[in-house]
Amino acid sequence: MSEFDTQLVHGTPQHDNDTGAVNVPIYASSTFIFPTVDSQVKWDYARSGNPTRNYLEDQVATLEGGAKGFAFSSGLAAIHATLAIFSPGDHIIIGNTVYGGTFRLINQFFKRWHLEFTAVDTQDAEAVEAAVQPNTKAVYFETFTNPLLKVTSVKAIANIAKAHHLLTIVDNTFLTPYLQRPLTLGADIVVHSATKYLGGHSDVVAGIVVAKTQELADRIYFNQNGIGAVLSPEKSAQIRRGIQTLAVRLNRHLSNTAKIVDFLQSRDEIEKIYYPGIPGSKDYEIAKDETNGFGGIVSFELKKGLDAKKFVESLNLIQLAVSLGAVESLIELPYKMTHAELSEKEQLAVGITHQLVRLSVGIEDPKDLITDLAQGLAQL
Repeated sequence: MSEFDTQLVHGTPQHDNDTGAVNVPIYASSTFIFPTVDSQVKWDYARSGNPTRNYLEDQVATLEGGAKGFAFSSGLAAIHATLAIFSPGDHIIIGNTVYGGTFRLINQFFKRWHLEFTAVDTQDAEAVEAAVQPNTKAVYFETFTNPLLKVTSVKAIANIAKAHHLLTIVDNTFLTPYLQRPLTLGADIVVHSATKYLGGHSDVVAGIVVAKTQELADRIYFNQNGIGAVLSPEKSAQIRRGIQTLAVRLNRHLSNTAKIVDFLQSRDEIEKIYYPGIPGSKDYEIAKDETNGFGGIVSFELKKGLDAKKFVESLNLIQLAVSLGAVESLIELPYKMTHAELSEKEQLAVGITHQLVRLSVGIEDPKDLITDLAQGLAQL
């Protein structure tokens, strides 16, 4: 097998191109010809399968070390198809600080579908174990929580899950397979918002699921084909292109983030920094053991009395927007933007205050990013 960085560029050959084109073509066709009525064809209708999408799905499955990948029209569509493998009455343990859209999907859709959920701090192995019920089927969590970047051990959760015959489902959006491969650590299913680092350019919305076994893959494929929220060939090609530069982009994200963390540590306006790359925490120890890097997201709290809204609105280079993982730096206030689905009480319960800022560090020159943050802080 080729080295990881080589796999990023070349992917899995599809042997479906007679032209000699370097990149897999975009097959913009909704249907495919049957040579005869009785032909057993690989492609029949684009919702069920498309060669361009298939290339991307095989590519990510290879990178994650899974049996099969599936590409969806959004990260939430990917999460929906994953949770839809369960049946009414099933119970799922979830991390208590999952993405706001996941929170909404669980509470406003799947609970109506009579799935049961218990939210726990997945860093606390005893709490996870205590939440297991006779009807529990899975544990679902984000390795790095959003926005406080608490790190959950995939190994620890997978060990608990295996002991109780549960599935381990990991949202690997923040890290990508370049920094962590949860399936090799014991997980059963990995999901991504490919909108973020896999795409990397804020120009496409997409989701990915990778299943460790063919049996799980068959269940997820049934939902992908049956519900139909598939990624288009054109967008599949965009994500494929983004993946080719994943290594070089993430190396720059990591380097820039380390410099910005050093800068924030020197500023009196900052009350607390949330970043797993800072030694001396449980987060650091887990991340050091189970990942190949600490990610390109840093969150921090401004000291009480300082106007967080004024700060983020005063920046010139760093753009005020939700989402993350793109070449440009993006900043936001979680309580007002990404986690507005939670009530203020729910936000405070998981540590989201009005002083909390989340920064997705891009690949610009770090001196320019630090200059922008400095002028913003100087206005407070």
